[in-house]
Amino acid sequence: MSERVAVRKTYKLFIGGKFPRSESGRSYLVQSSNVSLASRKDARDAVVAARAAVKGWAGATAYNRGQILYRAAEMLEGRREQFVALGIPGDEVDAAVDRWVWYAGWADKLAQVYGGANPVAGPYFNISAPEPTGVVAVVAPERPALLGLVSVIAPAIVTGNTVVVAASPSEPLAAVTLAEVLATSDLPGGVVNILTGAVTETAPTLAAHMDVNAIDLTGVTDAAFATDLEVKAAENLKRVLRPAPADHDWTADPGVAPMTALLETKTVWHPKGV
Repeated sequence: MSERVAVRKTYKLFIGGKFPRSESGRSYLVQSSNVSLASRKDARDAVVAARAAVKGWAGATAYNRGQILYRAAEMLEGRREQFVALGIPGDEVDAAVDRWVWYAGWADKLAQVYGGANPVAGPYFNISAPEPTGVVAVVAPERPALLGLVSVIAPAIVTGNTVVVAASPSEPLAAVTLAEVLATSDLPGGVVNILTGAVTETAPTLAAHMDVNAIDLTGVTDAAFATDLEVKAAENLKRVLRPAPADHDWTADPGVAPMTALLETKTVWHPKGV
């Protein structure tokens, strides 16, 4: 009897809630698996999908967003051994699950903490409320592969933004496997879009894209590359989050800054009734 030939898994992109191959047909080998190599057109397609999802996701109730993030934590917990098999330490998977839960808990509290009624001189109500920025491009950190990825995605989407993530080219399997988790977590298509491959190819396209409202450079380690992305982002006055320091402690309490950095504040005036 002939020896069985194993079927090699192909890790695809995650765009608009689906798993397409790169439109270029390119792929590269990681841990004996084929991984799609995203092109600039894939990046543009991901932005289109993210923009289409903004209205529904931003308009969802905070309670609903929190429930979906909690569901993602449940699904990730159930796939723990799969991530461990990919080389992710078990304690990192546990920390990533905990982080999803932590951010899920903030969904219906952030507006109360960072919004409120303002005292004004006159017969008016003056109310400030946080609102999402819109489409956020994210350069994910290389390590920790899973915890770092969750730490940049969760604070952006819990507040109502949608994201396009340029995953680390050396750690793409965790990113696409996380996409499989999100695809089964009731997350609407397009809220999270994940591109694998060369960040040097996709990130400049995202930074220069006129329909991207903010860019998170957390995972950029090359100072010159970060500067180039900031220059491109300036074309439409994108909000820019600077790269994380080399000694950043990913296990520490992240605080609320990752969420508030991607929020706008809307202030409403309303006359008081007599």
